Amino acid sequence: MKQSEIKELSTAELQEKLSETKKAYVDLKMTHAISPLENPIQLRSVRRSVARLATELTKRDVQ
Repeated sequence: MKQSEIKELSTAELQEKLSETKKAYVDLKMTHAISPLENPIQLRSVRRSVARLATELTKRDVQ
């Protein structure tokens, strides 16, 4: 998810998207632990999406 898309979301949508993305990341990690993923770069992109969402939430809380 791109930063421009994240900025357009409301705070409630951000929190919902963050929980969904964290769950997807955990699922990918478990799948990768059992058998290698076809595209292991997915792990990095999902992890970075989690970080982007969390950062935007933190920025909104501070302001």
